Amino acid sequence: MSVICVGGMIGIGKTSVAELIAKELGSDVFYESVDDNPILPLFYTATPEEIQANRYPFLLQLYFLQTRFASIKQAYKESNNVLDRSIYEDWYFAKVNHDLGRISSLEMRVYEGLLDEMMREIEGLPYRKAPDLMVYLKADFETVLHRIGLRGRDFEQDEGLVEYYRTLWSGYDDWVHKHYSASDVLVIDMSCTDVVNDPQDAARVVQEVKDALAASASRT
Repeated sequence: MSVICVGGMIGIGKTSVAELIAKELGSDVFYESVDDNPILPLFYTATPEEIQANRYPFLLQLYFLQTRFASIKQAYKESNNVLDRSIYEDWYFAKVNHDLGRISSLEMRVYEGLLDEMMREIEGLPYRKAPDLMVYLKADFETVLHRIGLRGRDFEQDEGLVEYYRTLWSGYDDWVHKHYSASDVLVIDMSCTDVVNDPQDAARVVQEVKDALAASASRT
């Protein structure tokens, strides 16, 4: 049994890659809670004053923590499941919002304590909470903005969000390579990869995932 997380910037193509991998492995995709998320539109559209008063960034990270952990538990009931974004990336988003002053230091300590306790492995359980592989999708910033635009979610399109996206993007590679340690990482450059419209790209990505899983299994 393998559990794979597909991670990367907002709009970069995580869902398409997750669905491709799941189809090839004959497994399910556990999607990020977006369309039914009651806080996400408020997070993107609120004024700084409303954010300060209502604490939307902190509430959003707690919501993602709850729904992501529920997906992890469900994923391990079946074989070869794929998670659309990882719970570990949620910490990175929380840290960025803390650095921007949108999440207070006290809120960050509460969040980190809850995350650490939820993800602590328990000896004797028949599964690990950590994935077997992180498939990290990277791209240049222009590609990221282009794909966010193509996705067309109204609350993501405000030009005032561009600097927020840039801040997230600028630190993502550093987080993956220096701070993420839960599993092996397969990096795919989405600036030159189109799994939706190019069958050769799709086949290459699938083979790279299979090879990475095999290499990880051989070391355990």
